[in-house]
Amino acid sequence: MALVETSLDDDKAEDVVVIDLTGKTSITDHMVIATGQSGRQVGAMADHLCQKIKALGYKDVVVEGAGQGDWVLIDAGDVIVHLFRPEVRDFYDLEKLWTAPDVVAAAGPDAVSGAHV
Repeated sequence: MALVETSLDDDKAEDVVVIDLTGKTSITDHMVIATGQSGRQVGAMADHLCQKIKALGYKDVVVEGAGQGDWVLIDAGDVIVHLFRPEVRDFYDLEKLWTAPDVVAAAGPDAVSGAHV
């Protein structure tokens, strides 16, 4: 995780957010979301980060969207990184999706006991 944050900091990523997803999903433990000011910066951040991850010996790093530079997803197993241009990040608003309160918990414990499936 420190490698991801350091790499993004080195590449002047903005608004870096780390979301702990432990116990919330089986796909990953952490999600990192960051912004680059242009498609070129987003692509460079993704390229540099992938090189550093692979240098540590991770072989199954999956990268999607690198060609466009609007939204690049890097799946490194325990960490998934989303790199966006500002307007694309605002549109998808992943932080809200993954940090929204649990609907059942917000409704209270009585809501679960009376629910019918």
